[in-house]
Formats: sequence, structure tokens, C-alpha cells
Amino acid sequence: GGEDAINTTIVNFNNEKMQITWATRELFPNENVSFFYTFGEGKKKVWKPCTTYLLDQDYNSGCLFKTEGPTLTISIRNSNGSDELFSKNLKADFYIKPSPPENVTFFWKEDTVTVSCNKPERNAWCLRFELQYKSKFVKEWQSRTSKCCSIGEQGFDPRKCYSFRVRLTRLVPHCNVVKYSSDWAAETFWMNGTLLDSCDDDITPQSKTVIILSCSLAVILMMLILLILLCKWQRVQMSVLPAIPDPKYPFADLFNDHNGNLQEWLDKNDHVVLQSKLEYEEPESITEAESQQEDGKNSDKQGPLEKIFTFSGAAENNDGKAAEIACLMPAPNTTAPFAGFHIIMNDDMYVML
Repeated sequence: GGEDAINTTIVNFNNEKMQITWATRELFPNENVSFFYTFGEGKKKVWKPCTTYLLDQDYNSGCLFKTEGPTLTISIRNSNGSDELFSKNLKADFYIKPSPPENVTFFWKEDTVTVSCNKPERNAWCLRFELQYKSKFVKEWQSRTSKCCSIGEQGFDPRKCYSFRVRLTRLVPHCNVVKYSSDWAAETFWMNGTLLDSCDDDITPQSKTVIILSCSLAVILMMLILLILLCKWQRVQMSVLPAIPDPKYPFADLFNDHNGNLQEWLDKNDHVVLQSKLEYEEPESITEAESQQEDGKNSDKQGPLEKIFTFSGAAENNDGKAAEIACLMPAPNTTAPFAGFHIIMNDDMYVML
């Protein structure tokens, strides 16, 4: 295989370590290849075998080794190293991935913040310093880029908490053939020049008290509304669906004495009602009879009157039955004496005997 026959990924970590990887499953199926490398130029090259392999399903897919110079030659061979499958010459300095910024500092002055870090010893002009920040109210990162290794930005609200992070990026194509950036430095949180553990810490005790009071008032208000609605619902329910009285209270004897036997309870109550009615009517009949006798005497003294009351032949009846009560309709405008009073009787009146 000639140069560039296969794609490889080359990373030079801060000019300290090299990492070469390849797609072993696609390029060399069912074959465990070996890797060799050498630094420097010239015809006489001293090849070094890889000592730290990167594996993909137990197959060699990469190698990690120390950076020893700017010029690198790599060679991928078969498992025993006798046949070369791929080789390539490259400039190790063109594949540098910088380390994260070190000793990052923040300087605050009113609404302006200046961020800086340590300048690398070699090729600082190849690096760009990138700053990203966001607030609790803006979730997307805002980016600013400047020369290494300081950057200033304005417009920060001292009442808001901000998250900051920084990294270094290699320039392309002047310094790198691949645009490699460092990993982000540790994220920090600031509010008006004060370093915080997180942006959740910007809630002051006063605001916490206000939140607690607001929640308490909201709960009390909801409880009052529920009580009012409950009272109104009870009134509506009573007006729409009135309570049905329990029959066991007005008819306690039906359930207690007769165990709900309606016919037995009716028979007993008919007897009681009839007896009470007779007891009530007998004295009344006697009183009316006596009153009529007195009225008869008075009528004899005053003169003959038209006979308005008559009795059936109850006295002549030998079976001892009580006299039948007769109800005779008086003639219109008839005058009937009663207890010393004269009563004018019409068609709508009657006398019970």
C-alpha cells in the first residue's frame, strides 16, 4: 500500500504524546496488524514497535506513544511485521491538540470582565483564546475569541449570575492541518465579581423568605376558596336534592314493636283510632242530647215550632243496639235554640246526634 491509501486519525497532544488510530475492522478484517514509527529524517531510520495499542474488539486499532520530534513516519504491517500494508510521512507539529488553559483568572470592573490564562512557552501566536458565557436566563452559550491569552467583554448585569468556560484553539492552516481545540477548562460561576459554587447560590436569604411567604399565602388562599366552594355546594345540594326523612322515626312503633309488619301495625292502629273516636264522640253525643232536651223545654214555653229533629225508633228496638245517629237536613232559615241562643240554620248545616 502506498501513502494515503487508508484514512488515519493523528493527534499530537500538546506536543507531548502522539495517538494514531485507524478503522481496523473495515481496513483489515480478520487480521491483527502491527504498528511501527520513527522520528527524524534520513535514509537510515530506526523503527520502533508500538508498546501501547488501542483495541477494537480485541484487534489493534491504534497506538499511543511519546512525541520525540517534528517529523514522524508511521508504518502499519501484518501481524508478524514482515509485510508493510501502509506507511506515511507527516509533520507532527501540524496535528497538535493544545491542553486546556491553565491558571485562568477573572478581573471584574463594573459591567466589564477580563479573562486571562498562562501563555504557553512555544508558539503562542498559533493559539486563539475562546471565552463562552451564559446566564440563568439565557441558556445558549455566547462566544468571544481573541489572541492568546486574554480577552475582555462588556455588558454584564451585576444582578445576574453567569457561567464561564475557556479553551485554546490552534490556527488553521498556518499552524495545523486539522483544527484542534483543547478541552474546556473547568466551568466557573460568577456574580458581580464574586465566585460562586453554582448559579443556584445567587438566591439571597431575603428572596427565600419572600418565596416561602408567597407560597404560604397561596396555600391559605386556596384553602379559603375551597371552604367557600364547599359551603356553596352544600347549599346547592340541599336546595336541589333535599334530604329524605328516615321513616323509622315517625313510625318507630312499626319497626320496633312490629318488626316492619305493616298489616299488623295497621290493624292495631285502626283499633286504637276507633276506640279513641268512640271515647271522644260518646260524651259529645250525651252533651248534645241533654242540650236538645233543654231546647225542647224552652221551645214548649215559646210556642210550637216546626219539628226539625227526630229520633229513630231506637228505644223500641229489643236487640239492645245503640241508637242510630240521624242527620236531618233542616229547612232553610230555620231557627234552632241551643244553650239559650237562637241559631239560624240553612242548607249547609247539620246536627249530629
